[in-house]
Amino acid sequence: MMRLKSDLLDLLDHAVAGRLNLVEASWDRRIALGVVLAAAHYPDTPRTGDLISGLPPASDDSHVFHAGTAEKDGQIVTAGGRVLCVTTLSDNLKQAQKRAYDLIVGIHFDGMQYRRDIGHRALSR
Repeated sequence: MMRLKSDLLDLLDHAVAGRLNLVEASWDRRIALGVVLAAAHYPDTPRTGDLISGLPPASDDSHVFHAGTAEKDGQIVTAGGRVLCVTTLSDNLKQAQKRAYDLIVGIHFDGMQYRRDIGHRALSR
């Protein structure tokens, strides 16, 4: 989704109306990389209700997508197994990877777990 430059609603409207052939999706040429932050005890019995802190604001080259989150008393808490996806755009994979992991350092919730090897296989080619 980070790479999609076209209006998603417009694309969906055309698809539902059977006229998807009348529009062309426009894509950002940069590399996108996303790292999923999972809840404690994921995947078996993900813990919920843990307070999430340090969420960075969205920018043109990064966004934290919420999946297993909820709002409780004005604060964001875990509410599922795959809690967040920290996604970045950059001109190359190494920069996108570094940026994503740099953003993760500032995010916290008890039991937070994530893979530390996202993008490494592609970089070793």
